[in-house]
Amino acid sequence: MSRVAILGTGAVGARVARHLLAVGGRSSFGAVDRVVLRDTDPERLLGARAVLESAADRVEVQHAPFPGDLDVDLVVVASPRGTQAPALEAALEAGRPVVLCGDGLAETVAIVRLAGEAAAARLPVVLGAGFAPGLSCVLAAHAGSWFDEVEEIHVAKAGAGGPACAVVHHRALSRLSYDWRGDQWVRRPGGSGRELCWFPEPVGPHDCFRAALPDPVLLHHAFPGVERITARMAATRRDRLTAPLPMLSPPPVEGGVGAVRVEVRGRRGDAQDVRVLGAAARPAVAAAAVAATAAEWVMADRVRVHGMASLAEMVEPVAFLENMADRGVVAEVFEGEHAVV
Repeated sequence: MSRVAILGTGAVGARVARHLLAVGGRSSFGAVDRVVLRDTDPERLLGARAVLESAADRVEVQHAPFPGDLDVDLVVVASPRGTQAPALEAALEAGRPVVLCGDGLAETVAIVRLAGEAAAARLPVVLGAGFAPGLSCVLAAHAGSWFDEVEEIHVAKAGAGGPACAVVHHRALSRLSYDWRGDQWVRRPGGSGRELCWFPEPVGPHDCFRAALPDPVLLHHAFPGVERITARMAATRRDRLTAPLPMLSPPPVEGGVGAVRVEVRGRRGDAQDVRVLGAAARPAVAAAAVAATAAEWVMADRVRVHGMASLAEMVEPVAFLENMADRGVVAEVFEGEHAVV
C-alpha cells in the first residue's frame, strides 16, 4: 500500500493526484492507493476534491493547521513560491522522498542549499519537475546524447500554468537573469536580449527575453562541462513594461497552450551540429504529467540519483519521454522548417 502527499492543490497539484489515482489505482510502475491533499486555501481543496470525485474514497483532505507527521511514502510539492523550501525541510526531516514542481529562480537556489541533507539521507529529491524546468531538462539530456561533446544549451518557454505560475513569470521579467558562459555566471537585466524563437505548433514564433529562470542552474549541474547555457521566456511589450509593478489584473485560473523549446549545439565527430527539440501543451497539464511520472519513477526506484538532482540527471530520457507521450505530452524534433514527432 502506498500513500502520496500532494502539497498545493492548484492547477498542477490536483492534476498530479488525478494522474496518480488513474487506471484503477495503478500507476505505470506501482500502486498508488491513496493521496493526501494539503492546502491552506479551503476553496482550492474543495475544487481538487471535486476533480477527484470518482476516486473520492482514496483521497484524504487535510486542512490547515496540518498534522505534524507525514505518514506517506512520497511528497509532491506543488505549492506557491515561498513555501517549497520549508516543505522540503519537513519532508527530509520525516525521511520522505520529494518531487518539487517549482519554477522560481530564488526558491530553486534556496532549495539547492539543502542538497547535503538529501544526499546524507540518501533520499531522492527531484527538482523542477514541471514543464520548464522539468520536461525541458529531459529534452536537453535527450538531445545531448546525440553529440560527442555538448557546447551550448538554450531553453525557451512560452505560456504559464495557474495563477501562482503567472505571478512567478511576471516577476521574473523584472529580475536579473543568470546565464552560464565559459566558467562563470553572467547576470543580465530581465526583459533584455530579445530573440525570436520558433515553438511547436500551435504556439509558433514568439519574441523571447531574458528572465530570472532556474533552468540554467539545473542544467549547469547536469552538464558541468557545457560552455554556454541560457534561458528565455516569451513576453510582449506590455509584459516587459509592467513587470516591475504588481500585476494589474488577477492572473487567469489557467493559461492556454504553451510550449518549450530546447536548442543544443555541439560536436559530432569533426563537425559542428545543432538539434532543436520541443513540446506544446497547456503548461499546467504538462507540468502535472511530468510531476506524476517523476513520482512514479521515484516510487519504482528507477531514478539514478539518491539525493537532490534535476530530471536531466534523475531519469533515462527516452523512457521518460515515452511515459510522457502515454500521458499525451509528445516531444517533437525540429527538422529544417518542420517539426516531426
